[in-house]
Amino acid sequence: MKSSARTCHDRAIAALAALALAATGALAAVAPRAAAAAPPAVTANPVSVSVDAALNLADIPATGVGVNIPVYDANMNSGATSGLLSTAGINTVRYPGGSHSDVYHWRTGTAENGQYVAPNTGFDAFMGTVRAAGAQPIITANYGSGTPQEAADWVQYANVTKGYGIKYWEIGNEVYGNGEYGATWEYDTHSSKSATTYANNVLQYVSAMKAADPSIRIGAVLATPGYWPDGIVGPGDTQDWNRTVLSIAGTKIDFAIVHAYPTSTSPADLLTKPQAQNPNIAGTVRSLINQYAGSNAPNVGIAVTEANAQAYLDTSPNGLFAPDNYLTWLENGAFNVDWWDLRNGTDCTKVTTVEGATDYNDGGMVSAGASCEPAVNTPFPAYYGIQMISRLGTPGDTLVKAASSSSLLTAHAVRRADGDVDVMLINKDPNNDATVNLSYSGFTPSSATPTVHSYLKNAHGIGTARSGSPTTQTVPAYGITVVQMHPVDAPCRVVYAKSQWSGVTVANLTVVNNGLGQVNGWSLGFTFPGDDGITNTWNASVSQSGPNVTARNVSYNASVPQGGSVQWGFRATWSSSDANPSAFRFNGASCAIG
Repeated sequence: MKSSARTCHDRAIAALAALALAATGALAAVAPRAAAAAPPAVTANPVSVSVDAALNLADIPATGVGVNIPVYDANMNSGATSGLLSTAGINTVRYPGGSHSDVYHWRTGTAENGQYVAPNTGFDAFMGTVRAAGAQPIITANYGSGTPQEAADWVQYANVTKGYGIKYWEIGNEVYGNGEYGATWEYDTHSSKSATTYANNVLQYVSAMKAADPSIRIGAVLATPGYWPDGIVGPGDTQDWNRTVLSIAGTKIDFAIVHAYPTSTSPADLLTKPQAQNPNIAGTVRSLINQYAGSNAPNVGIAVTEANAQAYLDTSPNGLFAPDNYLTWLENGAFNVDWWDLRNGTDCTKVTTVEGATDYNDGGMVSAGASCEPAVNTPFPAYYGIQMISRLGTPGDTLVKAASSSSLLTAHAVRRADGDVDVMLINKDPNNDATVNLSYSGFTPSSATPTVHSYLKNAHGIGTARSGSPTTQTVPAYGITVVQMHPVDAPCRVVYAKSQWSGVTVANLTVVNNGLGQVNGWSLGFTFPGDDGITNTWNASVSQSGPNVTARNVSYNASVPQGGSVQWGFRATWSSSDANPSAFRFNGASCAIG
């Protein structure tokens, strides 16, 4: 998006370039101090949170939690960087970063238009850092001053010559800022700046790059719905940017790219943005893809390759905003979200105080070490907020439905691959603790005291303890709590996972034999609380009488050893309710859920 992205980039380029001239190579230790105590709270407000562990929203992707590291960051490949990335749970790193992507030539490691490139930020050095962090890159090919052949040569070098196996590639950065609509922050040497020209060139990039490696996935740049220049028809086009790009290139691309820097009038307003904007933006992009990408539409993903706030950047509001923002994007179908950025820098002229802490106006996750800032690599609140995502879940786990009764407390939930359920509770009230009463569908928690991870207001680390119960937790004012719960111990356990849309449910059930010995022939009985009618099944023979269902083994899955499991599923239609069954009986034994 125009104003915010350029402000971040321009400030970062100047600040990090200046820091690079004075760099000595010494790096601050990153070991966090103990979590600070929260300020005294006025009261504890009661909040109800319901978790539907059977209602799948999205699997956590292996590329979900990302960050930008631009080539003007002199510390890009310092010894501390890989540790910072892995500790935060970052699994994707975008390179060469922002508008520099459209002036940077990968082979020479140089930039056009007088733009600064820090030493030791070349492609191979970057790949060494990314691999050491256990992450993968997303590469932005130079559209502004590059060519399809230059991009194809990069793919050839990366994936054929070096064997890096880089899957995700973008064509340009914020190309709509090239002058087509009057603003010219994005360098573009093409004689025509129109969306039509960009889209037709994307087709050439796709053809050339996939000739080098057909397995790669390539993304095209869209304007963020609801933000400039969305909806504007440029002088060289007949439709706005997004419709033009997707109508021409939608059948050939693999993902669509947006950037998101929401504007806000206050910390409280900022903290409403993930729920108020992300679902609408994602829904609009998906609708456009479905409209213009034809039969390719189901294959086209959504990537948010730059994301941050525009204010309160280094203080507690952004620490709460960051995980809420990532998770809401992922719940609404994005496969990648990249924070802007790891180190950003500041000019030290706009230092303020927000919620009792210094805001350096630095968009980085950690300090770049400017004269007014803490030592280089000191984490800001957004770093800890993002780190809390890894306490909630990891790639391969499933984001499930969680709902809160209060707009001041947001909940996200994950069903782990092993059947555990974790819940993140974000208290957006700066003054009052929240007493949270949790209820569950599709999961029966053990009564044991759960493990709780907490990030408190203005703290410098994450605390871990056993506290509260699976049904009651206190979340401090402006705090984030992740509650990790195991399912109740029982002779058997059922993981009931469903996807739903209007009138249709598709459910997959995993039945785990915890303590019934060797099972040779099985049945699973349950009752629908709603009016689901099963229409077809797989891996089981199923009979239904009214709401009552009995599933039995088929010939090839009758044997279930102790400690083993069996999977089967069904498709059902419904009109009034598809509520989850509350009890399951496996060969007559009552099973835990989750």
